[in-house]
Amino acid sequence: MKNPFYFRYLIIALICSLLGAGIIIQMVRINYTPFAQDLIAKSEDYQGVRKTIYPPRGTIYDRKGNILATNQIGYEVGIDLKNVVDPETIAFAASTLLEELDYLDVFAMASTEKRADENRYYVLSSFVSKEKVEELELLKENYANRRLETKSIKPSLSGLVWTPMQQRVYPEGTLGANVLGFYNYFSRENAQGVFGVEEAYNRLLTGKPQTVFLPNDPYLVEALPDIEPGASLVLTIDRDIQSMLEETLDQALAWSGGEGGTIIVADPKSGEILGMASTPFFNPNQYWKYQETFPGITPYNRAVGTAYEPGSVFKVITMAAALDSGAAELDTTYNDTSGVYWVANSWPIYNWNYGAWGVQDMTGCMQHSLNVCLAYVAIDLLGEDLFYEYLQAFGFGRSTGIDLASEANFPLRLPENNQWMSLDLATNSFGQGIAVTPIQMVTAISAIANDGKMMTPHVVRSVVDKGQQYNVTPQVINTPISAQTARDITEMLAYSLEEEASVALVEGYRVSGKTGTGDIPTELGYTSSLTNASFVGWGPTDDPQFVVYVWIEKPTISPWGSEVAAPVFRDVVEQLVVLMRIPPDDIRMQMAIE
Repeated sequence: MKNPFYFRYLIIALICSLLGAGIIIQMVRINYTPFAQDLIAKSEDYQGVRKTIYPPRGTIYDRKGNILATNQIGYEVGIDLKNVVDPETIAFAASTLLEELDYLDVFAMASTEKRADENRYYVLSSFVSKEKVEELELLKENYANRRLETKSIKPSLSGLVWTPMQQRVYPEGTLGANVLGFYNYFSRENAQGVFGVEEAYNRLLTGKPQTVFLPNDPYLVEALPDIEPGASLVLTIDRDIQSMLEETLDQALAWSGGEGGTIIVADPKSGEILGMASTPFFNPNQYWKYQETFPGITPYNRAVGTAYEPGSVFKVITMAAALDSGAAELDTTYNDTSGVYWVANSWPIYNWNYGAWGVQDMTGCMQHSLNVCLAYVAIDLLGEDLFYEYLQAFGFGRSTGIDLASEANFPLRLPENNQWMSLDLATNSFGQGIAVTPIQMVTAISAIANDGKMMTPHVVRSVVDKGQQYNVTPQVINTPISAQTARDITEMLAYSLEEEASVALVEGYRVSGKTGTGDIPTELGYTSSLTNASFVGWGPTDDPQFVVYVWIEKPTISPWGSEVAAPVFRDVVEQLVVLMRIPPDDIRMQMAIE
């Protein structure tokens, strides 16, 4: 017999089950409403905050371990509006101690209306020195003591806060700035390397930031995880060579009246850049002044960012192509009877002095820098297909791949291009009507100084990451000419300098080289009043250990590379052999015998 209350119990149980199910459904529904999600998010804020920790940026060294870029602690000074009680005092203190700040601007920020639901914070200044912050701390303490004495709430610096931050510094100032680039600090989230090594290796230098949760309850706080710093770089740049190049370039521009210039020193056997000076000089510690120093389209580093017409230094490439292909021999002659070469019976090509030089072999053509002879070599001996095949083998028309940001490149105008004319073949043979960068010229010429092997130019020697050092292995790009051709060109150009008693000669050392004077095109065509004066040389001739490229833009003292760039080359090499500890030729020969 069933309990008389059975149905009552059943109904009560059913009602309780339905109520329970309803409560559970309602709880689930509420948890997934936008309001609930917002409440949960706010509750997490009360428990603690998530903070992204950025590792220290990697240090940059020269090849000998001298620091070129590193970090130090600076301070960000700002206004925490919720704690401000005395805007006038804050404005007075900040504008007095932080000179770049204006009183009215700071006062306007400090006087901003407070809102209960919003915590406002204004940044006043970044990278404030420790000394300035100590002055602010002392002033804040003095004001606090005065308030205790006067029993008032003013004067007060409450709300003026400062927090430590990583600051990128360049201990050598302007030294190597065009190679280094700079660290552009917009904010901790958007800071990045700009130009040079800082941009090219930004990801390695930056390291990997980590986001951690910091609880407000001090009993729940755990030790912060170890954050690996960004990788450090050891450059191929030699600080002493770089300093010498920048000083020499500065002096050269002063006496020549040049508008700008570049000097590059490279190791032809490895592709390492030992020094790269370029104007204008710039202090990366004041990165915010970048646009003042480099207005408009001014390149940050002319050595890699400017394409220009090199002039007669390019004849080295044309002659190398002719000798290597067999189109010409060392004793091949050209009879310069009139000082003019007619291209397709339509366009005349003249020598630099408009004179005729008679019968010349290939060495004589290079020694006297005869445009007509090189036009003859390119058109009559090489031909367009072979000429441009060699130019591309030497790397012209494409980037060198140097590990610096913002490398420029001007494509070759080839015969298949509908704008190409046979006149281009003639003018390209002596470096006109063709645009190259200084680093392209250095890379190509290095092949001649390195038995025909063309190396990838680079400025980073090794990467140091997590306690391990990874060395950069030299890479052969191409072998555009044979070792014998390279030696023939080297000897030809050493003999040429000696025969003309060039001002590029260095006492005690035999060097090879070639001058260049390239007319600068304008809207009205070419004008002899504007030139690119250059010189490329390498040595010692029997065992080349350096390639030096000098380019002076628009000199006013003389338009000729032989009078402007050649003496700069000599000055550089005279100091370079000392810094590189290269003994004079006779001593090296004696050491080799012993």
